[in-house]
Amino acid sequence: MATNLQAPWSLAFYKGSALVSERDSARILEIDDERPAQPKEVATVADVAASGEGGLLGLAVRGDSLYAYFTSASDNRIQRFPLKSGSNGVEIGSPKTIVEGIAKAGFHNGGRLAFGPDGMLYATVGDAGNRNSAQDRGSLSGSILRMNPDGTVPEDNPFSGSLVYSYGHRNPQGLAWDDDGTMYSSEFGQDTWDELNIIEPGGNYGWPEVEGISEDGVGDDDFIDPVQQWRPDEASPSGIAISDDRLLIANLRGQVLRTVPLSDVAEAEVAYAGEFGRLRDVVSGPEGEIWLLTNNTDGRGDPAADDDRILHIPADLSTDD
Repeated sequence: MATNLQAPWSLAFYKGSALVSERDSARILEIDDERPAQPKEVATVADVAASGEGGLLGLAVRGDSLYAYFTSASDNRIQRFPLKSGSNGVEIGSPKTIVEGIAKAGFHNGGRLAFGPDGMLYATVGDAGNRNSAQDRGSLSGSILRMNPDGTVPEDNPFSGSLVYSYGHRNPQGLAWDDDGTMYSSEFGQDTWDELNIIEPGGNYGWPEVEGISEDGVGDDDFIDPVQQWRPDEASPSGIAISDDRLLIANLRGQVLRTVPLSDVAEAEVAYAGEFGRLRDVVSGPEGEIWLLTNNTDGRGDPAADDDRILHIPADLSTDD
């Protein structure tokens, strides 16, 4: 669907057009049906200070608003932009910062944004290299945040007056919900286990006290175990999406699209092993189609001549047309 992108990170849709963020350039590009192979720059987000894993990260769209999570010179923050369709495509207006002061670092910035079935905006936040902050409910680091669309704290959040929805995370990445409202999140581990978690309000997912499923499957009552785990060199799970009865997980180091049946979240299969390199995001499009975002130009991959790419793949994950 598109080629020659530079360190793309996230995909979101607005009225038939796909919007993609580039981490290091801070550009937001539009891909529409009439010019799918020619992405058009619609905005460059001001105040982005890209370094290491930081930069322009997650995008989400709700109504006529675009939300962006990015790293500035002083912090990670979330901004909201007005959207409209113009004669030349999507037009993005001036931003308003709705959350600021999230700790930043060269690594572990989190950065995924998604709207849940409850209409609330969720954001993944890494520990920013401060491991102990993930167990500090007074910190936003190492957590998944839940907020009203204007950035304020919902009255029914698990901790009064706090955006924190779950904590004890190292570097959570993907967010998705199934038809029953069950919330899933992928997470980068340290050296031992990457994780797939089912997120519960107020849940403590253990980092840095535990990593992966507790030994012998007997968990500490204080912590919630992942439902599946993988060695980091086989996974590094990033964006996730629900398609039909499956959870799809884009993997960076593992260079696979992993599929997890919702009927048994302890099982998984892989597709496209090594075929497209590092995979940063997977999104179910407006018509149920599956979009994949490669990430071979982020400094850790081996770019092909036309990388990075956005791929539109069959819903059954077959390589046949």
